[in-house]
Amino acid sequence: MRPLIECVPNFSEGRNPAVIQAIADAIRAVEGVRLLDIDPGATTHRTVMTFVGPPEPVIEAAYQAIKTAAALIDMRTHQGAHPRMGATDVCPLIPISGISLADTVEYAHDLARRVGDTLGIPVYLYEQAATQPTRKNLADIRAGEYEGFAAKIYQPEWKPDYGPQEFHEQSGATVIGVRDFLVAYNINLNTRSVPRANAVAFDIRESGRVKLADGKPVLDPQGQPVRIPGACRGVKAIGWYIDEFGIAQVSANLTDLTASPLHEVFDKTCEAAAKRGLRVTGSELVGLIPLRCLTEAGRFFLRKQGLSEGVSEADLVHIAIRSLGLNEVKPFDPQQKILEYLVADPGHTRLTGLSVQGFCDELASDAPAPGGGSVSALAGALGASLGTMVANLSAGKTGGMGMLPTFSTLAVTGQALKDELLYCVNEDTAAFNQVMAAFRLPKTTPTEAETRTAAIQAATRYAAEVPLRIMRTALRVLPVLQAVAETGNPQAITDAGVGAWCVLTALQGAALNVRINLASLQDADYVSHLTAEVSSLLDQGTQAHQAVMAQVMARMG
Repeated sequence: MRPLIECVPNFSEGRNPAVIQAIADAIRAVEGVRLLDIDPGATTHRTVMTFVGPPEPVIEAAYQAIKTAAALIDMRTHQGAHPRMGATDVCPLIPISGISLADTVEYAHDLARRVGDTLGIPVYLYEQAATQPTRKNLADIRAGEYEGFAAKIYQPEWKPDYGPQEFHEQSGATVIGVRDFLVAYNINLNTRSVPRANAVAFDIRESGRVKLADGKPVLDPQGQPVRIPGACRGVKAIGWYIDEFGIAQVSANLTDLTASPLHEVFDKTCEAAAKRGLRVTGSELVGLIPLRCLTEAGRFFLRKQGLSEGVSEADLVHIAIRSLGLNEVKPFDPQQKILEYLVADPGHTRLTGLSVQGFCDELASDAPAPGGGSVSALAGALGASLGTMVANLSAGKTGGMGMLPTFSTLAVTGQALKDELLYCVNEDTAAFNQVMAAFRLPKTTPTEAETRTAAIQAATRYAAEVPLRIMRTALRVLPVLQAVAETGNPQAITDAGVGAWCVLTALQGAALNVRINLASLQDADYVSHLTAEVSSLLDQGTQAHQAVMAQVMARMG
């Protein structure tokens, strides 16, 4: 999956539409970034914006937004209901897909350094990006608010992580950090009783409830109430009644999706409700959600049913929606609620979105792309799909139930390899188009000619790397086929063999595409390195293909 970061900056302006629009325009001006939401509040005098995109454009958009806010917002006259310490009060970065928390922290440091050095704004890092434990919590950093920082910033323990250690009267200070995605999630109960919904909420939320004895709180030696922790770490929850739906809900914020995934919170709530004679009837997601939350949920419910987890992404999402009851109180449209789907580039899935007839018609036209590279990737994807099919068939047969975990793992692997190769179907054509675009660059002046030559070399290099990626991925399909050929459903053994031939075709076809592009490159060392890798991958693939076919023929008798 391509790396995606969400950014949710909070600006200390909720009343002046012109200022809010200017900040929004600064974000929209950065190519590759999509501004998803603008939420101003007059009483809080604060606006929250949400935008998403690849890491570098998101960091650029965040910087431009902070720069614009610093120029247009004067904290010396700011008053609002929400705590604040600067024109851009807080700017969290949230990894969505294809990037880790640790890598996102590096981007947070880059942004903080640039804001501090070029704008002269004191910057503190919080949450996962915090440089010391006392700065992990946003509330601790913001204590005293804007007015208090006139003195606080000069204390040694509050020296900014980046930027000057001096009070910036107009812009105040800014907090930048990295946190996991926060999911706002409401779970529906078959009751109107708020106290009963609260009781269930106390059972699942991390802070739990105060321990009572004879109706009075139990105190620890320090005189503080002893708490009985709830079942789910990183979850904050309360019970409330929604008149619109006529039901009580457990309203939860999931702040640590690693510690408490969506499906686990739902399951624990079901358990807590059942103990109190209640039943969970469904649930509701407020706002957007990362795709992984629903695919993980889909796999969880398949495991509970004793079925293979190796189904398509679309099936996993469907199973999650049905199992969590996300359609109970209002329609749930994955295309509008799943973050990755909302920001996907439709052009990049154009080929794989075609029908089989449509793809073949496109291929047979007089256009030079799609061509052999995309076909090689498709052949590999077909091989991975056949291996996955045999694994799922084997998992579903009575004789294979004892090996369900093995076949399920093989099917999950096959699905991932299939998706990677389908990505390359589109990417190979995109790489070819980049080469053509480079050749169309002007070459009238020496500078233009030099720029054009460099662009052609860079594009051609990438056009060689995509089919090499196809080869590397296709080679990883053969162990899946070998495994299902050895122990899979004997009625599907020929499918494993056909899959092996598809993969060999993918390897040989992609090798041709690597080599034709290498012929145009000037970097001799790079060409030599890739040529050697292509030969090695072909040798490994040929041997692995022969091993699969030998097993297929042996089991066919």
